[in-house]
Formats: sequence, C-alpha cells, structure tokens
Amino acid sequence: MIDFDEYIRQGEPQKREKSYAWQTAIGLQAVDGLKPSDYLIETARKDIEGEITFNEAKQLIRSYYQSKASRTPEDSETYEADTASTHIRQLLTEKTFAFTLVGLTSIHRRIFEGIFKFAGQIRDYNITKKE
Repeated sequence: MIDFDEYIRQGEPQKREKSYAWQTAIGLQAVDGLKPSDYLIETARKDIEGEITFNEAKQLIRSYYQSKASRTPEDSETYEADTASTHIRQLLTEKTFAFTLVGLTSIHRRIFEGIFKFAGQIRDYNITKKE
C-alpha cells in the first residue's frame, strides 16, 4: 500500500484527513489486487499538500485517461483503481453517510460510475469473484 503516514503524523488536520482518505481508498483497491498509477499517487500528494483542489485532482485523473489513444490491459486495471480511489476519497471526506439500501446503492454508483455499467444497481445474479 502507498504510505501517506507522513501526512497523518504531521498533525495538520486537513492534510491528515485527506491522507487518510486517499490511503483508505487505495487500500480498498489493493483488496481486489488493483494497483493505482504513479500519476494518481502524485495527484493525491498534490491534493494533500493543497497544491490543487480535490475537484482539480479528479479532473486531472479523468483527463489523464481520456488523453490515452489506446489502453493496454494494465491501463484498464489502473483506470479502475484510480477512478474508484478518487470516488472513494471524495465519499470519505463528506460529512454524511447513510447505511440504508438507497444509501449503499448510491455509494456503489458513486464509486463505480464510469467504470461499470451496473454501478449502483442491485443485481440478481451471482457476483462472486474468482479470486
């Protein structure tokens, strides 16, 4: 996992919160065997440092993948990891969470929007991964 602990230890509340959110988001991708791009890590550091806003970070990540003329299988995996990490970072720094069916499907939609067509939908078939 990427180490943002230096920001957590510094004690600046805003940097600590952003760092924790990025580290958690990236760690959740690692659970699925996905690794973020170096570009995401650098963009996350800029967000944590306050060099760019989160919205700028999100746009930079989106533009990074839109600018690629073709994608390799590795690019597809880092696209998923980077996009989902960005969405998770945003969710973790919001002040409200609703653990209801509507709330959870909304979270799923927001995390996987632009990655999977079924984002936010309840599926009625086996979704077990073969890992």
